[in-house]
Amino acid sequence: MFINELRLSESEGGLDGLWYKLNQALNLLDFSFMNILITGAGSGIGEGIATGLAEQGHRLFVTDYRLDAAQAVADAINQAGGQALAMALDVTDPEAIEHVPDWVAAQGHGPIDVLINNAGLQHVAPLEDFDMDHWSHLVDVMLNGVARLTRALLPSMREQDFGRIINIGSIHSLVASPYKSAYVAAKHGLMGFSKVMALETASSDITINTVCPTYVRTPLVDQQIAAQAKAHGLSEDEVVETIMLKPMPKKVFITFEELTGICAFLLSPAARNITGQAIVVDGGWTVT
Repeated sequence: MFINELRLSESEGGLDGLWYKLNQALNLLDFSFMNILITGAGSGIGEGIATGLAEQGHRLFVTDYRLDAAQAVADAINQAGGQALAMALDVTDPEAIEHVPDWVAAQGHGPIDVLINNAGLQHVAPLEDFDMDHWSHLVDVMLNGVARLTRALLPSMREQDFGRIINIGSIHSLVASPYKSAYVAAKHGLMGFSKVMALETASSDITINTVCPTYVRTPLVDQQIAAQAKAHGLSEDEVVETIMLKPMPKKVFITFEELTGICAFLLSPAARNITGQAIVVDGGWTVT
């Protein structure tokens, strides 16, 4: 569906015949490739989304605190016919964050169009046993790091009057679980941050949204399964059935393909007025 121009009559909303014109034809279902930077892309959800978006023709800037992991993902994308570059990036390092725009510019492919804040980690323990250094580190990666990198890349997005920021949240951006105080606090904070930034960027063609999936079977989730099994005296299969999937009426893990598709939609012109929202992918968890 292409939209060139829309006229509203005086009787429609009292707008006095206002003309809404677009500078160019807008295809709501199609869009050209973009430069996409994703954090924590050396494994798990980040790797899955990076690979999926590369298959759709986008250029990926694959970052991870482990350069070897980021490079392996970028190499796999390039070998499959896609376009990807790798960079070591610790989102808790303010100085490293400040150099990201310069590094991107040095690659000669233009500015970042899309930032996907995905870097994350987990530690499971009752608060009384939760090492506070671990607590602070989780929040620094999943909340402070998001703010740092968003702040660093916003100027170029404003300059080109275009940008898409996608924060990978969690079902724990909406609900709580025991023994995950730092993770839940950070993911709840991410929602508030996204809403504020949606307001601060509303005058430009920039959107920021938070994708909130339930469990995706990744190495991080496998670690959680093992930790929960130990904490509750259950087998790992019992943890999956009675703790992880029990709140989900659909009873299935979320896939990389689902998350890639949601991200692709949020990049498209059809989503240009979706901002500050939580896109909940929970198999019905929050319906019950």
